[in-house]
Amino acid sequence: MSLSALDAVDDAYRATGAFLRPVDRTRWAKLALIGLFVGLPTANAGGAQFGGAGAEAPANGGPGGMPVDGGPVDVPVEAWIAIAVAVVVAVALALALVLVGSVMEFVLVESLREEDVQIRAYWRRYFRRGLRLFGFRLLLGLAVLAALALLAALVFVPLALGDAVASTALLAILLIPAFLAIVFVAAVVGGFTTAFVVPVMIAEDCGVIAGWRRFWPTLTGQWTEYLAYAVLAFVLGIVGSALVGVVTAILAVLLLIPFGVLAALAFGLFVLAEPVGIAAFVVVGLLFALAVIAVAALVQVPVITYLRYYALLVLGDTNERFDLIPDQRAAVRD
Repeated sequence: MSLSALDAVDDAYRATGAFLRPVDRTRWAKLALIGLFVGLPTANAGGAQFGGAGAEAPANGGPGGMPVDGGPVDVPVEAWIAIAVAVVVAVALALALVLVGSVMEFVLVESLREEDVQIRAYWRRYFRRGLRLFGFRLLLGLAVLAALALLAALVFVPLALGDAVASTALLAILLIPAFLAIVFVAAVVGGFTTAFVVPVMIAEDCGVIAGWRRFWPTLTGQWTEYLAYAVLAFVLGIVGSALVGVVTAILAVLLLIPFGVLAALAFGLFVLAEPVGIAAFVVVGLLFALAVIAVAALVQVPVITYLRYYALLVLGDTNERFDLIPDQRAAVRD
């Protein structure tokens, strides 16, 4: 008896083709916008570096604020405030992106279910459930950070207390499997929540924990299906990411032609008026970065659509109660 996770590989391809063809620019643009948040690596928050220039002369007379006696540098209070504000802004931005991405998970699944991409309507419909998913992701991330911090403390605290370096290094090596296990479990829980619990939440009109409770018997009862899915989805994700990267890189090189012309014009402005030229270079650079992001978002639309259809097909095959796409399933298999 063949596994549904294997059969769904081809079915997801046909469902993706039926959904995306003929090409509708408005649909692709909306899916690209959704994909920017759904596929966003929210685990890494961008940092900012600040360079301070003090207007006051240093008390010890050293140049540039550096003490002549080699003592510690006095950091102005304004610099600490700027750093604190930057950290708060970065954390707030990261949380906002996670929240938007959580709601967009429901928008994407509903778009595939209805075969109609409506961002505002689906956003209003599923905002509360997206908020619950956001809370779950936040708690999961905090739990992982706490566990990893505990493992790090087991290594660095004895080292700080003066224990032998050799024994501490041996302990660090022994804790590597625990570190990998924590990361692996968190990745599986997060991935299965996105791929399967979100559709269950839509089908059952429930929260994340209730969704996991209702999905758990299906997961444990047909664990071979979901093991096969996990392996195949991992491989398909790597292949899809590689294809997106290659195509995006090629298109980015092509974009260098028009933006190279703009950069040449900016250089001309720099020669005539340095401040204006610098501003022009910044604008050209930002526009090029936005263009590459837009291209990448459009290129990854088929990959995101395919992987989500694949998960929905496997979920519906293993439990008809959670099947959100019965019509699409019947169409591709007929």
